[in-house]
Amino acid sequence: METRPVPALTEDEVRAAMQGFLGDQYQTPPMFSAIKIDGVPLYKRARRGEDVEREPWFIRVMSWDLLRFESPRIDFRLRCTKGTYVRTLANDLGNKLGCGAHLCALRRTATDKLNVSQALTMEEIERLSIPEIEKRLIPVSQAVPSVAL
Repeated sequence: METRPVPALTEDEVRAAMQGFLGDQYQTPPMFSAIKIDGVPLYKRARRGEDVEREPWFIRVMSWDLLRFESPRIDFRLRCTKGTYVRTLANDLGNKLGCGAHLCALRRTATDKLNVSQALTMEEIERLSIPEIEKRLIPVSQAVPSVAL
């Protein structure tokens, strides 16, 4: 792991760098990922010290918003296509800013049609009656992305 000093960055410089990642692009999956090449997950190869050539794939970053700036830490919200490696984007942003970067935390708040705003805590579920729970359940046909056969 490499350590580099963080330059004196302004909030505007960080926002501008983030904006440069908006739109369509290709991203190379990291070695520490579950993608299988020849039936072996990349993370297993990475742990053995191997480096395998990976094909970049298409991703789209719809929005990347800076929520909090307290250098050297930032908080952000990202809206992107499935298959986007957020840790890789953070690393790419850090490289663009000249200091490197990594994630301290990652929270997925939405995927496909599901959003965390629809979720209930265990305490909320425990207070519901069985009929109320049944009303809140999402049918599998709506929760699972459709697959063309």
